[in-house]
Amino acid sequence: MVEISITNVIWSFNSKTKELLVLLLKRAEDKMWGLPTTYLREDENAEEASLRLVREKIGVDLPLVNTEQLATFTDIHRSKKRELALTYMIYLPDMPKLTPGYGADDAQWFSVASGHDNYLLKYKKLQFETLRENVDRNKFYAHSEKYRKNSGLFSDHSLILRTAFSRLKNRLDYSPTILRILGPTFTLKQARMVYSILLRISISEIDNSNFRKTHRRLFQEVGTENIKGAGRPGKVYQLK
Repeated sequence: MVEISITNVIWSFNSKTKELLVLLLKRAEDKMWGLPTTYLREDENAEEASLRLVREKIGVDLPLVNTEQLATFTDIHRSKKRELALTYMIYLPDMPKLTPGYGADDAQWFSVASGHDNYLLKYKKLQFETLRENVDRNKFYAHSEKYRKNSGLFSDHSLILRTAFSRLKNRLDYSPTILRILGPTFTLKQARMVYSILLRISISEIDNSNFRKTHRRLFQEVGTENIKGAGRPGKVYQLK
């Protein structure tokens, strides 16, 4: 019998350290780190299961608008039993405090750093990595044990994460939904920070004036920053 699992890639942003974050859980069953996962119940649809997963694993209630379907993973070798994975991306602007739920020993926000042709996920002394860009799906599943050991992540979660990063990166110039992690409004500098992380370049390589011109069709100016002290407040924007 085929089982259907729901896996979430949950994004946030640390406004103090200016880091892009992704949530990983330490599984109680095998002590491996991976993405939050649950099984689809008979009385719910996939989107509802995705939100339930957030509520049960980290204690956060979200509206449906926070979910975005990512991809479906159906390879017959992805698990020992026949299991299809429906994956979703979720954007959390407030970096909520994490409370590990049932089936999880730990839950932490991992900061995103650039690898040579992938992304590194770091928390204190822990470091995991996404699947490298030159490894296709068929090759991954044919040698899955090798790639799991390389990444340090459970099952095919390094592949799921690569798919998520690729989606975000490819949509930066026409539908940058990742900017939801900055909250309802943001400065151009904050947006450039997120772009630079995903593009694996320095923020200095993204000129502020050019960025404003090339992305004006995506952002709408809505006011200025509410800051205390000296200095001219910067303009703030929201996604159109």
